[in-house]
Amino acid sequence: MKHYASAPNTLGDSNLEARALNLPVAECLCSVVSNEWVNDEYMCMTLEAPPKALTAQAGQFFQVLCPSPDEGGLWVRRPMSIYQVDRARRRIEFMYKCIGRGTKGMGQLVPGDELSVVGPLGNGFSLDPAWQNIVVLGRGVGLATLAPISQLAAERAVGVTTILSARNPKLVMSTDVFQRVGADLVTITDSDGSSATNNVESIIESLISDGRADAFFVCGSNRLLLLMKKLGKKHGIPGQVAMEQIMACGLGPCYICVRTFEVDGKNVLRRVCKDGPVFDMQEAVAW
Repeated sequence: MKHYASAPNTLGDSNLEARALNLPVAECLCSVVSNEWVNDEYMCMTLEAPPKALTAQAGQFFQVLCPSPDEGGLWVRRPMSIYQVDRARRRIEFMYKCIGRGTKGMGQLVPGDELSVVGPLGNGFSLDPAWQNIVVLGRGVGLATLAPISQLAAERAVGVTTILSARNPKLVMSTDVFQRVGADLVTITDSDGSSATNNVESIIESLISDGRADAFFVCGSNRLLLLMKKLGKKHGIPGQVAMEQIMACGLGPCYICVRTFEVDGKNVLRRVCKDGPVFDMQEAVAW
């Protein structure tokens, strides 16, 4: 069994767990339950998690201490949005793309290995009680970030239309997750041209006309963010975006994740990790 955190920081003793629940953030040593490919680019990791990790809400994230895939060291943790939380089974899931050294290191973990995660971090999604129907639009790993808000909406009897965008059908992910919460699914891909902006705009305009778009949620694509901003402003529909950004500490002090936002006509700098990662869609500036 491999360990990726120091023993003094792990949770296991009941007194430590009780104290950790009262802290805003905790380091948790989690056991890997499974770590499997879902397609040619993405993997899904399931961890057995202590109570503090299970308090994670939709849109929040963890800083993961990834093992190195080679002889070199990894100096900072990697931010990972929550994909699913199964409190009954004491498990959390991360969907991630194996593209850099950190995620490639994660991809080498097997059941029984242990992984250090710090969190839950950041400000997540919110649902207005007045909303009866929402539109969720995601691309790539952004779909993983949006899965929890769809689950939360379903639990509150809010209708969900999920638009899944990918380069080709093989990379469309999480359909089973969205189907389980009763979401209406629309799949769009680059390979057949259905992901073109004008087509996506027509789909959303139709949902608005049918009264099925009280709010927008988007993640994973600059192009789709700009489209949702335009339609939101045009029709007076509120929206939230989960921002993706390189981070170091995940807690705010390092200021590496600072981005520009437009608030009341002025440019404002905000930290994605501390002030987000979920923001008002109309205040988000394209990158």
